[in-house]
Amino acid sequence: MNLKALALVAGCAVVTACGSDPTPPPQVPEAPPPVAEVPPPPPPPAVDDNPNQSNVQISEDIKRACGITDAEAYFAFDSANVREPDRAIMRKLATCFTTGQLKGRSMRLVGHADPRGDEEYNRVLGQRRADNVKAAIVTAGMDGNRIATTSRGEDEATGTDEAGWARDRRVEILLGN
Repeated sequence: MNLKALALVAGCAVVTACGSDPTPPPQVPEAPPPVAEVPPPPPPPAVDDNPNQSNVQISEDIKRACGITDAEAYFAFDSANVREPDRAIMRKLATCFTTGQLKGRSMRLVGHADPRGDEEYNRVLGQRRADNVKAAIVTAGMDGNRIATTSRGEDEATGTDEAGWARDRRVEILLGN
């Protein structure tokens, strides 16, 4: 009987060992997905947003050559729009550089912003201002290949109040090289 009992115990051990589930390997925690950096939103428009407090500054040599007075084109705070009334100045510039005294010369447009808002946002805003003035001058008839645009953003801003910030929001129109 001992042999039978021993065989029975061995059989039970084999059945028990084969019937159990193996221990699962330890779980490795998953790394959280990377978080994309989101740029800060642009600053909200000022309550005293006045579209008559920013301008296009035309260099004295261009004004003299083209017969342009001190009339100005304006941008609103946080804006890059050229208003419809300002298009007359853009037409006068296009004519001067196409068939007038500055025929064949090139032009440089430099966009600026006031210091309120993120530095990168202000650089992009200055560039949009310069690009929009260029588009208005090209629409008025000047070859866009003779107009270079750039932005200084808030780099040359000096204002500390609304009057100063208004002077900071501008596009300079200069003779090209």
